[in-house]
Amino acid sequence: MKEFLDKDFLLQTETAKHLYHEHAAYQPIIDYHCHLVPAMVANDHQFKSLTEIWLGGDHYKWRAMRTNGIDEKYITGKDSTDWEKFEKWAQTVPYTMRNPLYHWTHLELKTGFGIEKLLSPATSREIYETCTAKLQTPEYSARNLMRKYKVEVVCTTDDPIDSLEHHKKAKADGFEIKMLPTWRPDKAMAVENAASFRAYVEQLAQVSELNISNFDDMVAALRKRQDFFESMGCKLSDHGIEEFYAEDYTDNEIRAIFNKIYGGNELLPLEIVKFKSAMMVIFAEMDWEKGWTQQFHYGTIRNNNTRMFNSIGADTGFDSIGTFSTAKALSKFLNRLDVQNKLTKTILYNLNPAENEMIATMIGNFQDGTTPGKIQFGSGWWFLDQKDGMEKQMNTLSVLGLLSRFVGMLTDSRSFLSYPRHEYFRRTLCNLIGNDIENGILPHQEIDFIGKMVEDISYNNAKKFFNF
Repeated sequence: MKEFLDKDFLLQTETAKHLYHEHAAYQPIIDYHCHLVPAMVANDHQFKSLTEIWLGGDHYKWRAMRTNGIDEKYITGKDSTDWEKFEKWAQTVPYTMRNPLYHWTHLELKTGFGIEKLLSPATSREIYETCTAKLQTPEYSARNLMRKYKVEVVCTTDDPIDSLEHHKKAKADGFEIKMLPTWRPDKAMAVENAASFRAYVEQLAQVSELNISNFDDMVAALRKRQDFFESMGCKLSDHGIEEFYAEDYTDNEIRAIFNKIYGGNELLPLEIVKFKSAMMVIFAEMDWEKGWTQQFHYGTIRNNNTRMFNSIGADTGFDSIGTFSTAKALSKFLNRLDVQNKLTKTILYNLNPAENEMIATMIGNFQDGTTPGKIQFGSGWWFLDQKDGMEKQMNTLSVLGLLSRFVGMLTDSRSFLSYPRHEYFRRTLCNLIGNDIENGILPHQEIDFIGKMVEDISYNNAKKFFNF
């Protein structure tokens, strides 16, 4: 019987162990999509407790606690202490067995704090006090945690109107780990509410120091902000969309739609889709001009619980996988750019695993021989960033594309303790390939090439693809 979370965790064969320990484990981390708070890096934030670094903003854990019958007071409530919240999480952990949270929790305790005890009500006080005490020391500051996990690059998620002052500070301080911004212009195409859209455009006008009175003015302001992001080292954009939009439109239609909503009038459903379709093309062309990589995260239904949204807001654990018929729109969007030779490097992340094969075959339609893996099937995202989801994504990519050109894993996290997700991914990757070798599905004579392939997927491919 194997011990839980030993050095060969998730590695079922000798070949898998060799691939992980000799090729994957020592690779640095490139976290090219995350939601870290840049101010915490810039100010080298010192966490006051294990609750702050572990439970603050972690909607994965919040969902599990609610499912376990924990009152919201101890999840997002303002009237409970850090210890009370952690105590309720510790009560929940034993009930998360076979959920990836059980693995992640204990991986983070082990790699972050050297704690190998299982978290439960019986061990909660000792673990909380030990970890909280360590978090008060310089070794556990935000920057030193990044160093501890051998992080080389992180790409945060930033709105065009963001000042990027914290990125400037980190660089000015000489912090050796690159913290680069990622262009996330979702609000510039969020035309569902006229008042919110106008307020955003007014903020854009202010930070760009340009007068915006029409659609062309708004695009000019966005271009100016993109130039600023480029000057700060930005190399990627990211778009969080429900589905792909590829409605036909004319430039005059889009200008009229802008005038309508900027004037305070709500749009018709078709007008909304046309505007989003136009903005997606404009953003894609801007990325192509810069040589950036565009990322698309799609397929979620957000804020399903109206009562809780009204109470505690968005991004609190009430989102789910959606079902959208988006294949034709995605094809039309990519083809529209390709016909004009303006399709930049692209990563597609689907939230519904039923679309794995569609994505894996779609990316093959638009590879052009200029860059290995120019159009990427992104790693398992959100509800899929666990062992089963990652295996399905990699198996599909292997069968219908080239796993060897995959740019690998990211955390998509707000936590400075989430870096073991890269280890979790690498162990899963090595186990997948190692099992194939042991079963004669891949040749053991090519172990050196396969070892290099593991290193590439873990690190080298991303470094070259993004030119970090």
